[in-house]
Amino acid sequence: MWEQITGALPDYLILLCTVLTFLIPYVIYTINQKLHEYGDPPWKHERYEEKEKNKET
Repeated sequence: MWEQITGALPDYLILLCTVLTFLIPYVIYTINQKLHEYGDPPWKHERYEEKEKNKET
């Protein structure tokens, strides 16, 4: 069955799909990290927590 599937697809298409399998989730992850960096409220940032700890002591 696997031979039928891979035989139907050209080699470059298999390579392209393999690259996209890695690339799409990675791009979504990096965009999500940037959105959290700029969009999270201050109390969710580590720097804010460190400043608050330093103020208490």
